[in-house]
Amino acid sequence: MRRKWSRLEAFLFWLKSFRPKALSVDRHERWRAICGALLGILITGLATRAMLGPSVNVPLLVAPIGASAVLLFALPASPLAQPWSIIGGNLISALIGVTCARLINDPMLAAALAVSAAIGAMFALRCLHPPGGAMALTAVLGGPAIHALSYGYVLFPVALNSGLLLLLALAFNNATGRRYPHAHLEHGNTHGTADLPAIERLGFKPEDLDEVLKHYNQVLDISRDDLEDLFLQTEMHAYRRRFGEITCGHIMSRDVLAVEYGTTLEEAWTLLRQHRIKALPVVDRVRRVIGIVTLVDFMKYANLDVYESFEDKLRQFIRRTLYTHSDKPEVVGQIMTKPVRTASEDMHIVELVPMLSDQGMHHVPIVNAERRLVGMLTQSDLIAALYRGRLGDVALAA
Repeated sequence: MRRKWSRLEAFLFWLKSFRPKALSVDRHERWRAICGALLGILITGLATRAMLGPSVNVPLLVAPIGASAVLLFALPASPLAQPWSIIGGNLISALIGVTCARLINDPMLAAALAVSAAIGAMFALRCLHPPGGAMALTAVLGGPAIHALSYGYVLFPVALNSGLLLLLALAFNNATGRRYPHAHLEHGNTHGTADLPAIERLGFKPEDLDEVLKHYNQVLDISRDDLEDLFLQTEMHAYRRRFGEITCGHIMSRDVLAVEYGTTLEEAWTLLRQHRIKALPVVDRVRRVIGIVTLVDFMKYANLDVYESFEDKLRQFIRRTLYTHSDKPEVVGQIMTKPVRTASEDMHIVELVPMLSDQGMHHVPIVNAERRLVGMLTQSDLIAALYRGRLGDVALAA
């Protein structure tokens, strides 16, 4: 009896393995995809009818375009949903499908060859797009209306539908906060050297990921740079869990010197020299950060490119002009860097690592919930906090 129950339990466990896991996207993202597909298909259909006319003997929409809409609006970051994938994939597949339908009398054989040849061509042309298989199949089994179009099917409606849907995806995805097309972003060293960015010098390297993907040897429905970013974010989340909830508010400097837009350059320079600091946040009357002025800003606007005249140029630059009108900058607001990146006082310090290591920033103004300046955090503050966290790990391990 027990043996029978064991087999039943094994069978039920096997059935449960078919149950899909919950998608890790929120309600907003789901509605974004739904609305995108609604607008995409509706406007594509209406625009096609307006261009070709309602009485034309051409299908205004082909079914595979619905599958393309799923990719373009629900998975815009997928390599299978990029512009060349939809245009190249749909058009080359339609062309192969029409050719097979014309040359092979048996529709089943023609359908099988069309789909398989379309996949091979999409692989070769780097435009793999799953709806392309359906586009080739439609050319073979679409019925008399499709067959009557012959190679015209490739242009109308396939090319027209694909082009219109792509334009709508470009507009909708970018308007709703999704980068599209999802081109590969190079994360180079901001100093122009051959070194990797600081955050990538520990942990796995891009070459490690390339080697693993080569051995995995399967098409992934995620771009390589997104996959790399997910791994880096996972590492960062692990560090955050290990270090505990250390926020910017815990380690920032609270007694912060700040200047206003109209502060003279001479006064700002004096503050930098007297307090031996390298940056001053620029605030408005309610202490909301509107910019930041650094030693680099002074050097840049003073045109300090000749060492011999360094002091003279700087002294001449910061000295106030006695005339009413001057082309030379006179106040901080004229040379400050804006807009300025800020961080909230409840942000975890690990989230500052990319900003302070790879994005050329050395000082980050810290603001409260009302966006008012409450502190300043530097690279030195972050290094000290990470060092103390590392000492805590060593102590626990001992």
